Amino acid sequence: MFDAAARHLNFRVAAMELNVTQGAVAQSIRGLEADLGVSLFKRLPRGVALTEVGSRYHSGIARGLAAIDQATEDLRAGSRMITVSVPPSFASKWLVHRLPYFLEKNPGIEVHTVATEAVADFHTQAVDIAVRLGAKPTGDDLVVEALSPVELVIVCGPSVTILPSRNDGIEWFADKPLVQDSHKYWRVLLGDRWESSHTRSVSFNQTALAIDAAIAGKGYAVVPRFIAQGDLASGNLIEVRSVEREAADGFWAVHVDNRPPDAGPRSLFFEWLLEEVGVSRAKI
Repeated sequence: MFDAAARHLNFRVAAMELNVTQGAVAQSIRGLEADLGVSLFKRLPRGVALTEVGSRYHSGIARGLAAIDQATEDLRAGSRMITVSVPPSFASKWLVHRLPYFLEKNPGIEVHTVATEAVADFHTQAVDIAVRLGAKPTGDDLVVEALSPVELVIVCGPSVTILPSRNDGIEWFADKPLVQDSHKYWRVLLGDRWESSHTRSVSFNQTALAIDAAIAGKGYAVVPRFIAQGDLASGNLIEVRSVEREAADGFWAVHVDNRPPDAGPRSLFFEWLLEEVGVSRAKI
């Protein structure tokens, strides 16, 4: 407050700059003068003027604040690391194969990936961007962009030779070896028939592991096409059929709107993520 008042030589204008009341500025200055035991301002009929002591004091204060500003700007300019929180299967099946392209395009930026099923808390954790799976995240301070809906497909490895015909319903899979992940899609799809079929199933806590098991020929898996698209494109997986379902779930890119749009590495990575998703979906 002293710096603002000394620069403007006007408590009212200083208060406007700091978004406080004029009385708050005047009280703060009086407290500072009492603490220092000197008069920093001459009170004039129109505004104020610095005393000789006040002028010397402000000269030193201004240099100190300028040094703090410069140190902060240097820190921001040198901060080229971003932390991204993503589901483990998204990390291993989608992000890890594409991340080198971002790093090659943006040398000097370090991307720290946290693969976790837990929902990132932007206010208590040092997370810049999160990819979330489920219902659309909500919050007044959140910027949310859709990456992909959860479009489910039944897949198997190329070594599996027994496939359903076009007329076979979902019950065809009830007596076949099945691969289940933590979302338990097979239990939902088969309903009452699940009890008679789950003894021939293997279960994993992550979709990526279920996909790897299906690639190895351990059975049929139900997985999001978005996560499986790389293995489908390479021929590691065979798409048996899509699954008709009504769901609002999706993959979402999220960050907190607490910095300007050109917020350096975070903005670059967020825009790249959206662009890369658009490119990869166009190839499906």
